[in-house]
Amino acid sequence: MEAVARLRNVPMSARKMRMVVDIIRGKDVEDALDILRFTKREAAVWLEKLVVSAIANWEHKLGGMENADDYDLYIKTIFADEGTMLKRFRPAPHGRAHRIRKRTNHVTVIVENRVPLPADAKVGAVDDAVEVEEVDETAE
Repeated sequence: MEAVARLRNVPMSARKMRMVVDIIRGKDVEDALDILRFTKREAAVWLEKLVVSAIANWEHKLGGMENADDYDLYIKTIFADEGTMLKRFRPAPHGRAHRIRKRTNHVTVIVENRVPLPADAKVGAVDDAVEVEEVDETAE
């Protein structure tokens, strides 16, 4: 079973983000988090939060009853796309202007389990069972 987490409008270029994304692609979740904790790039801070969110989404998808540590989660897919670009102008010599591009990016992570889920595990949100009292129509 898969779970998806998306991080949108991160204020850094997609090229810088992809340098860290490529390091953790295909790794186990625990290994990826260890790598991100000790990577000295700004992108690692953003990605660590995103991977933790993807794990939480996976657990929530099972109704919160299962622990992700037991199912050997790994990063199945991760990619960084370019987002919107803010365009600004900066004064340059001789009355000219240089364009400044403030780039953003969007990151998507898909985590999946390697250990199969038990057959009785429900996939989906937690169902709130509503108990209906039986009404005896003969006793009016």
